[in-house]
Amino acid sequence: EDKFSLAPCAERMGELLGQEVTLAPDCIGDEVAKIVGDAKEGDVIMLENTRFYKEETKNESGFVEKLAAPFDMFVNDAFGTAH
Repeated sequence: EDKFSLAPCAERMGELLGQEVTLAPDCIGDEVAKIVGDAKEGDVIMLENTRFYKEETKNESGFVEKLAAPFDMFVNDAFGTAH
């Protein structure tokens, strides 16, 4: 659902940082890996909301591995809501 999209967050973060924030169309998968692989130093990428996946609330290790796969570092900034 669009109401759960992080597009408004990416737009606002870009305003605050004074630079473009690329919103990936998903949080896992080949498209995300390509965006990350094509990123240059200093680029900011926001992944789309994990809420679109049922695995997000089930602590499934396979899902975590998919989330982390394209990254050297992954920051989950959801302290108050992370499961």
